[in-house]
Amino acid sequence: MSQAVATRDEASEVLTALLIPLADRQLLLPNTAVAELIAYRSPITSDGMPDWFLGQIAWRDLSLPLLSFELASGGSQPPREDVRVAVLNAIGGRPLLKFIALLVQGIPHAQKVSSDLPRADVALAPLELDAVQLGEQVARIPDLLALEQLLADAGLIE
Repeated sequence: MSQAVATRDEASEVLTALLIPLADRQLLLPNTAVAELIAYRSPITSDGMPDWFLGQIAWRDLSLPLLSFELASGGSQPPREDVRVAVLNAIGGRPLLKFIALLVQGIPHAQKVSSDLPRADVALAPLELDAVQLGEQVARIPDLLALEQLLADAGLIE
């Protein structure tokens, strides 16, 4: 019986995550953070917005803010080849913000991860909580609450 308990405990430590490719890095998010991956659609833009705010896109009868994580965290403008949009579940509890759209480069890949992932010894950019080593590559853990706060601080959401 203790063997069955140990197996269940070990299984609970494994999480399905998504490795999200960006132009200059890979993000690692829990599978549940991503509501849907959709084809890129041109956003509705406005003058005077921060460069990381790419505009609003329509999704399921909603208007979502489309962001460039690279620009928001001090990186460079992402290339526009093979881009898609990851619709992320908002986690900050704001009544008018349920989802955020994030520009991604390519197709996210499912990745089984355990709680004992080795940390990567790399400098973190703004909006990154941590970095982990996944084999040969480094994956960054984004600060989704800070991303939502960035939208609020820019006056783009309430």
